[in-house]
Amino acid sequence: MEDLLICRCEGVCLAKILQSINEGATSVQGVKKRTRAGMGYCQGRTCQPILRDLLKEKVGTNSMAQLQKAQAPVRPIRLGDL
Repeated sequence: MEDLLICRCEGVCLAKILQSINEGATSVQGVKKRTRAGMGYCQGRTCQPILRDLLKEKVGTNSMAQLQKAQAPVRPIRLGDL
């Protein structure tokens, strides 16, 4: 169960997230900084709700106010396409 993939963009497993919570992460941003979960292509759209629920279960705080803002993926484009 601990090898369950939570952030598929960055390849972060449940064990790594639980370890970051045990080391003191109390928010989605804290977990993100320790594990890179939410920094991939989807910018946390997939894993952020799971992280929020894990934090609520393990830490007991409502981390809704501490959610990161999703950003649009950045891709290089040719100047001719503009």
